[in-house]
Amino acid sequence: MDLPAPPTNYPKTFSSIILRRRRPDARAARRHDANAINNNFASQRLPRPITSPPSLHYNHSLLKLAPPEPGRDRVVARSSAVVTPPPLLLPEMPNRTIRRLDVASPVPADIDIANSVEPLPIVDIAYELGLGPEHYDLYGSYKAKVLLSVLDDLKEQQDGYYVVVGGITPTPLGEGKSTTTVGLCQALGAFLDKKVVTCLRQPSQGPTFGIKGGAAGGGYSQVIPMDEFNLHLTGDIHAITAANNLMAAAIDTRIFHENSQSDKALFNRLCPANKEGKRRFADVMLRRLTKLGISKTDPNELTPDEVRRFARLDIDPESITWRRVMDVNDRFLRKITIGQGPEEKGMVRETGFDISVASEIMAVLALTTSLADMRERLGRMVIGNSKSGEPITADDLGVGGALTVLMKDAIHPTLMQTLEGTPVLVHAGPFANIAHGNSSIVADKIALKLVGKGGFVVTEAGFGADIGTEKFMDIKCRYSGLVPQCAIIVATIRALKMHGGGPEVVAGKPLDHAYVSENVALVEAGCVNLAKHISNTRSYGVNVVVAINKFATDTEAEMNAVRNASMAAGAYDAVVCTHHAHGGKGAVELGLAVQRACESQTEPLKFLYPLESSIKEKIESIAKFYGASGVEYSEQAEKQIEMYTKQGFSNLPICMAKTQYSFSHVPSMKGAPTGFVLPIRDVRASIGAGFIYPLVGTMSTMPGLPTRPCFYEIDIDTTTGKVMGLS
Repeated sequence: MDLPAPPTNYPKTFSSIILRRRRPDARAARRHDANAINNNFASQRLPRPITSPPSLHYNHSLLKLAPPEPGRDRVVARSSAVVTPPPLLLPEMPNRTIRRLDVASPVPADIDIANSVEPLPIVDIAYELGLGPEHYDLYGSYKAKVLLSVLDDLKEQQDGYYVVVGGITPTPLGEGKSTTTVGLCQALGAFLDKKVVTCLRQPSQGPTFGIKGGAAGGGYSQVIPMDEFNLHLTGDIHAITAANNLMAAAIDTRIFHENSQSDKALFNRLCPANKEGKRRFADVMLRRLTKLGISKTDPNELTPDEVRRFARLDIDPESITWRRVMDVNDRFLRKITIGQGPEEKGMVRETGFDISVASEIMAVLALTTSLADMRERLGRMVIGNSKSGEPITADDLGVGGALTVLMKDAIHPTLMQTLEGTPVLVHAGPFANIAHGNSSIVADKIALKLVGKGGFVVTEAGFGADIGTEKFMDIKCRYSGLVPQCAIIVATIRALKMHGGGPEVVAGKPLDHAYVSENVALVEAGCVNLAKHISNTRSYGVNVVVAINKFATDTEAEMNAVRNASMAAGAYDAVVCTHHAHGGKGAVELGLAVQRACESQTEPLKFLYPLESSIKEKIESIAKFYGASGVEYSEQAEKQIEMYTKQGFSNLPICMAKTQYSFSHVPSMKGAPTGFVLPIRDVRASIGAGFIYPLVGTMSTMPGLPTRPCFYEIDIDTTTGKVMGLS
């Protein structure tokens, strides 16, 4: 494949900087002193070359790059009033973060590639985005939290192009969505000279140590440091775990105290008198009083009936949907019994654990738009019902403010970098087959402002386009108000062969001959899956580009078959990519196709269903989208739909919890099945996050470990401190 040459003004400061081994002394030598950087940031930032002017015009609180006047150098200042600094006798500096990669063949292990490249100090990445030290908090040398204040500072800035990456229906052979997302951004930023930001979800430690491995991309298209990306990062998932379990403790404690105290005793403990004998309501209690229609603000003025209504939540234990969470695959915690200690006075009930990324708090983080919005969403999360059928919220329990305090740092996206030095924002990580499977709204909004007009923000939607991209459009875009110009569908020849009826793939066994030799007929049969995803995604009004993630065994005839099927199904373009083996260079053609698709986009965004439709009508619209002929509701599902409608939640979008391995509810039904009846066994609600989620067939919210988990390969070099074996 012929690739265009990079721009003539391509920065070469870090040309061929890939390091064959990350030396401890090299890491120390590159570590910047944050205080020195902060002190010198404004005065010593160097202007970019005149031949590559920035397209971004910052307002008063960000770096302002003024165009040069005749006979005068460009001015760098830190306020809305452009001030001419004393002339600096320093040469102009090009983009300092772009690096060339020396690729090896065969492609080494992901962790070996990641360890071979010394990450640039994150302050350099922030610098190239135009962020000053006041706009981020450092988390070590290679990560930083970007503060939401950037949105206020750039509110007048025009957004860049918005691109979402989905895929065909996943198979055990893998499609490489994350790798394609990273490779595309490396191509746009490092080869096509575009401002670009990658927006990704934070990986869960469950899959990382389980069967799937990490989610930093792969080969020469990765986010680094890869080990930090895949493990604790900046602690967001730990904050979610703590907040979720605080809520769980609050629920059971409240039931315990209500069962053992009178109305008066309960009220006196909730509103105790101070040393002067005065009592007051905590601020969060005023929210419950408002909900109850009680306007009094003095505890002493409540009538006995108002005292009872305020103090006694009367939670129905059978209705509790809130479960505890942990970020580990542990099948033996799916169902547990709590309250068996003698101090709990016989308050035994069954509950269980979900994985942390399936928590509603994770969904709230991904869909929130500000700190104030997150506070409201966390406060209105419903944990169950009272015995009279009224929904009980976090604010009823008095814990909404405390949850927000635990999440106050997690709301800020984490800035990282790709192997080729382009910026990445990592934020939130909801599961796509259970929750909505997309990174956060705030990360996308910040990124779109930072890249500005003509720049690109590329975000990934989880699993196949029927799950991740559908939820991106119908849930995320509804709440964000953002409109994508292009949707990418990633496909591989091998996975299409499986959808065409190829032999079963068994982990640990060599691939069948059909997957490593030419079989055009099998590819063409499997393209029915790709075609269905293209037509579905096109229905939203966006241009669709197919990224054919090439493997060494793929033939020209097979790739032509995919290209022809893609165009026949309505794709804007279909491009072969080799970014896994070549980094951004292998995705340049994809980058050009995406640029053309974005520039030619004219249709408005069209949602799959109106919010005013009933819960059942919305479910049935999505089922038809999958190819189902109808929907079958269990008695439990019917009961829940009736209850949520009565409680006033029927106007929320729908988030289907369905297997990712098929358009249908049966994982073994490959291709594009039709005529099946979609079974809805239960319907639940994430009121704080803002969606209703029907459970299709059997869905587990706590994965289990396989016989041989990924953790067998993961270890540490005790001499260098490097992580080994991550994938």
